[in-house]
Amino acid sequence: QAQLVESGGGLVHEGGSLWLSCSTSGSINWFTTMGWFRQALGKEREFVATSWRNGGTYYSESVQGRFTISRDGTRNAVYLQMHSLKPEDTAVYFCASTASRLSSASVGDQRLYTNWGQGTQVTVSS
Repeated sequence: QAQLVESGGGLVHEGGSLWLSCSTSGSINWFTTMGWFRQALGKEREFVATSWRNGGTYYSESVQGRFTISRDGTRNAVYLQMHSLKPEDTAVYFCASTASRLSSASVGDQRLYTNWGQGTQVTVSS
C-alpha cells in the first residue's frame, strides 16, 4: 500500500487562506482518483474535493468556489488551496487515494479509497 502524508495545516483567521499538501510514497499517476476529506470534532468525516488523473476535479457544495484541488506529477503530490476560510472549515483534513476511477456520484464514498493519510489539523478562528 502507498503511504500518504499530509502537511500544511495550522491556525488561520476567518477569511484567510491555507495550502495543504499530500505527498505519496509512489508515483501519483498510480492513483486515478485522489481526494480530500475532513472531520470536525464530534462529526463524521465528509468529502471535500477530488482530483482525477485526467485533470478533472469535483467539489462538495460547501467548498465550491473557495477551495482548489490540484496534483503535481513531478512531485507526486496533491494540493488543496483553501481561501475565504470560515470557522466551520475547522477540521482534521485527510488525503485519500485509489487506483479506481470513481464517478462523481461515488467520490464521497470513503470505502472506495484504499490509501489514507494521518490527517492535518486546520483551525479557523472567528
